[in-house]
Amino acid sequence: MTINRRTVLSRLLAGLPAGYIGNAYASDAPESSNVKFGIIALTDCASIVMAHELGLFKKFGVNSVISKEASWAVIRDKLTLGENHATHMLLGMPFASTLGLLGSPKRPMVIPWLINRNGQGITLASKFKGIKTAKEMKPHVDKAKAAGSPLTFAMTFPPGTHAMWMRYWLGSGGIHPDKDVSLITIPPPQMVSNMKIGKMDGFCVGEPWNGRAIADGTGFTVTTTQKMWVDHPEKVCAFTEEYTQKNPKTVKAVLKALHLASVHIDTMTNRPAVAAAISQASYINCPKEIISDRLMGKYIYGDGRQEQDPNYMIFSNRNTNFPAKTYGYWWLSQFRRWGMVKGDINYKQTVDQVMQPSLYLEAMKDLGVKSTATDMQTVKLADSTFDPRNPEAYARSFPIHSVA
Repeated sequence: MTINRRTVLSRLLAGLPAGYIGNAYASDAPESSNVKFGIIALTDCASIVMAHELGLFKKFGVNSVISKEASWAVIRDKLTLGENHATHMLLGMPFASTLGLLGSPKRPMVIPWLINRNGQGITLASKFKGIKTAKEMKPHVDKAKAAGSPLTFAMTFPPGTHAMWMRYWLGSGGIHPDKDVSLITIPPPQMVSNMKIGKMDGFCVGEPWNGRAIADGTGFTVTTTQKMWVDHPEKVCAFTEEYTQKNPKTVKAVLKALHLASVHIDTMTNRPAVAAAISQASYINCPKEIISDRLMGKYIYGDGRQEQDPNYMIFSNRNTNFPAKTYGYWWLSQFRRWGMVKGDINYKQTVDQVMQPSLYLEAMKDLGVKSTATDMQTVKLADSTFDPRNPEAYARSFPIHSVA
């Protein structure tokens, strides 16, 4: 039997560890070195911006480009079309796209990274100063509805976080968001100007736009979202499922850079410089002082109240970034509560498809970071308790809902 050189080599290599090529292991380098990130002009774009500004993406082999987009619909569409490869996104949006809900083209998306917790707010027009709860708002809502001119409230995107906080707050006061008021969609940077011209009576948005409404004398913060749910999840870094499957090393490289940026931001002495960096016109285009106050936990509500809030926006602390499936179940329960999903929904299948803690854990293992996060835990909101093992019962438990 004749054994040629190629046969000998193949037999020798067969005994070597998987991933060995030539005289080295297969590269950990990203499959795609050029990654374009979409962001919206909000304070919580900070970890993506700072990973870019500090050269952290480059540290892990990623040449980053930051693209500020006009609205969440544009953010979704550019990710769907592949014009952006990763994006700052509202937590509910990848679920809506995966399921093809609320006008979203059906395109599976994944969440391997939660960007931040806390730090959103509900602003009311200055004419309502003195109101502190949704129950106190209800007589004004009822009067306007009876007169045939319902009050108008705005959120940033129908399946997004701000929509759910706005709906939850209104519902807590006995106000049905789909029957008692007009609920409209406005991009975050346009909130204050639209309230200034009288287009809306209240809105829910991320910072710095609640703070900007106070600085402009247009409105006041009636409540923050951390008052409704301490350490609630907020924005995510999302990818399409297809891109993630084709570029797993690229995704992990992005997550590693975001980890370092997030730790940097949660070092409070760095936050004034972070506020200055993200305030630039290419990112948020807002005075750094307006961004900095609430980023530092200094809350002036615009109606005489002020405090140093211990539950300010965080980017890394308290396991911020772990994409716990618990939160996916909560979002789907809210889609059900408000009739955004008709009929039965396969909670587990959808959550398992979208929330990807394994990608997060792999990236952290590479960095030598031990995760202490837990999943599928009962969570407490201000006026309810959510058990992810029974999301359907939770959706139906509220006196105000649209479950069909």
